[in-house]
Amino acid sequence: MPATDFKDYYAILGVSKTASLEEIKKAYRKLARKYHPDLNPGNKESETLFKEINEANEVLGDPEKRKKYDQYGQYWQQVHEGRAPAGEGFGGGDFSQYGNFDDFISELLGRFGGAGRGGGAYQTGRTAPTRGFGGFEDLLGGLRGQAPAPDTEAAIALTLSEAFHGVQKRLKVNDEKIDVRIPAGAKAESRVRIKGKGQPSPFSQQRGDLYLVIELMPHPFFKFEGDNLVCEVPITPDEAVLGAEIKVPTPDGTVNLKIPGGVRSGQSLRLRGKGWPKPSGERGDQMVKLQIVAPKDLSPLERECYEKLRTYRSFNPRLSIEQVRL
Repeated sequence: MPATDFKDYYAILGVSKTASLEEIKKAYRKLARKYHPDLNPGNKESETLFKEINEANEVLGDPEKRKKYDQYGQYWQQVHEGRAPAGEGFGGGDFSQYGNFDDFISELLGRFGGAGRGGGAYQTGRTAPTRGFGGFEDLLGGLRGQAPAPDTEAAIALTLSEAFHGVQKRLKVNDEKIDVRIPAGAKAESRVRIKGKGQPSPFSQQRGDLYLVIELMPHPFFKFEGDNLVCEVPITPDEAVLGAEIKVPTPDGTVNLKIPGGVRSGQSLRLRGKGWPKPSGERGDQMVKLQIVAPKDLSPLERECYEKLRTYRSFNPRLSIEQVRL
């Protein structure tokens, strides 16, 4: 790979060269969610950044590729594909000493036991003796059987409705259109495996698997806290004091919820079996967080009632803090 084609994958993901695999994955998911084409329709700059982010994650998220990238810089891909296999004595050496790629191979074969650089033993398309191999073609042949097809990871954005009910998506992967079925109950950062739709091996041309990482778009009412689906529901002061029965939306319809008298703002009530689907087929719980909302516009009669209540009220909610001092 020419030096002009070299990309700093660490800079693209915004991580240091000592970043852990988990830090790399976290940075990738954050950026993939930000620049995903589904969330930036028609934005060519976001589309280009999204491709670079996926490319960086494909290399740095694979320990073997990352090791070669760190060691060989802009030449890492040639080494990874077997066109310049890493040999004893090369370490993280300076490749600028070679006039061209054939000179590098000639030197490499010399260190494996054949003629060294300038010895004339290697020319493009010919073979030279190596230690344990009949020549360069045999050397590559030995590597071909050891190179597994790489897996690929890509983000896919779903609405909460699509994730809850399941959905079929048509995706474009390597200029190929494929239909993918996302099962019901997909959660954020869960992965869906598409067998045989990853990147092809540079040797065998067999394809690895494609893993789709689920990203959930924000919903105006529902959100997750751990495994529970959570929502926030407003109630009036009289409902909080006297208790009430109210209607609450769930993913598959509205249900009645009984509120006991004397609840406080921020208190949560549980709707069992009305939350997110589990892998077992059962449903999780939905947590309803109550928020007491005071009315701003009062009718004359309402205002009169509240004023009477203030006059006759015996409850003091601030009694416990009257003696607080520093």
